[in-house]
Amino acid sequence: MNLPSQLLEKAVAEFAKLPGVGKKTALRYVLHLLRQSPEDMKRWAATVARLSEEIKYCEVCFAISEQNKCEICSNPSRDHTTICVIEDIRDLIAIENTGQYHGTYHVLGGIISPINGIGPMDLHIDPFIRRIEAGGVKEVIMALPSTMEGDTTNFYLYKKLGAFPVTLSTLSRGVSVGDELEYTDEVTLGQSILLRVPYESSLSRK
Repeated sequence: MNLPSQLLEKAVAEFAKLPGVGKKTALRYVLHLLRQSPEDMKRWAATVARLSEEIKYCEVCFAISEQNKCEICSNPSRDHTTICVIEDIRDLIAIENTGQYHGTYHVLGGIISPINGIGPMDLHIDPFIRRIEAGGVKEVIMALPSTMEGDTTNFYLYKKLGAFPVTLSTLSRGVSVGDELEYTDEVTLGQSILLRVPYESSLSRK
């Protein structure tokens, strides 16, 4: 793509790094920004800069937060005896939008995928096990994608948690095999949480 300005070309290249954004779409984004007022441009740039400077990850569950401990983990009205294990922050948002879950979370930051070079040590699994070891947790809901990688991660956690007196459950199959939580409608996802089943039952169906 031949562009009339090196600065424009650099801006397009940066936008093209975003997931699902090609160079043509990136160019549209940049041209749209150029049509904004200088004040709007500065506000937009300042907001993006603040993301890298001020956004943190919760020291307990690894969700995105502006404090060392996120609002959910620091909320005494949440059910801290239940932890929902999820892949990333998008799943937390999807589950929270259902209004059906009132426990806490643990964000793994991905799922085990040998083909992509992602193993257990690359995820937030050890801190999760330490949360269980500390006591007080009665149920762990494994709400990972119903894909081969998600099932592999679920089974790994199942083996790691075998020695602890916690109930292990998983979402009911209202969430179709192969689906990701962020693309599941809120009603279906909410029902899948409320009607969750023991993890051992999901093993018998495979």
